[in-house]
Amino acid sequence: MHIPDGILPPVVSISGYAVTGGITWFSLRQISKQSNYQEQIPKASLLTATFFVSSLIHIPIPPFSIHLVLNGLMGLVLGYFAFPAILIGLFFQAVFFQHGGLSTLGINAVIMGIPSLLAYYLWTARKFSLFKSPINQNILTFLVGSIAVFLSALIFVFITLNTISSDFNIDTEKTAILTSLIGYGIQAIIEGILTVMLVNFFERVKPEILEIDKTVS
Repeated sequence: MHIPDGILPPVVSISGYAVTGGITWFSLRQISKQSNYQEQIPKASLLTATFFVSSLIHIPIPPFSIHLVLNGLMGLVLGYFAFPAILIGLFFQAVFFQHGGLSTLGINAVIMGIPSLLAYYLWTARKFSLFKSPINQNILTFLVGSIAVFLSALIFVFITLNTISSDFNIDTEKTAILTSLIGYGIQAIIEGILTVMLVNFFERVKPEILEIDKTVS
């Protein structure tokens, strides 16, 4: 799901940086309204490191090989911290592992960061009475973890399908990109299940980890 350097037209890469700059500004502005934002910094740092390392853990699912993205979990746990955390993680992935690229850093942040924020908004629905039962809350948690990953995959596919260079075999590239959605669908299910397991663990041992929305009155 990381787009490397040299794939996208310059105008798309520049637009990615512009959108990422705007969302980062918005996220930091919302963070500044939280009365407990200093308490969230160690948690954000830990999950940024987890996101950074997750790209190295590959799960073979023939004929695919996937790695965890965890953007749904990050949105759920970090809230508005999630987008800057993903941006920082992507930067270090590009610098140290050449996973993605610096010219595409902005667009990669859009691909993974926007669904992470949407996952946070979806997670806030747990306050409604419908999700008070453990079963319904687990369903919501699964959706948060899985939808974020699959939405990132859809954005990735949309961008790549519409920016394929004429230097490539367009039909072959389109087939490969669309086929990758199968692997991303499997990955979304895996991450949804993992998110449920982790949230249930947090609620048992340290429920304050899931508290992210204390705002200044």
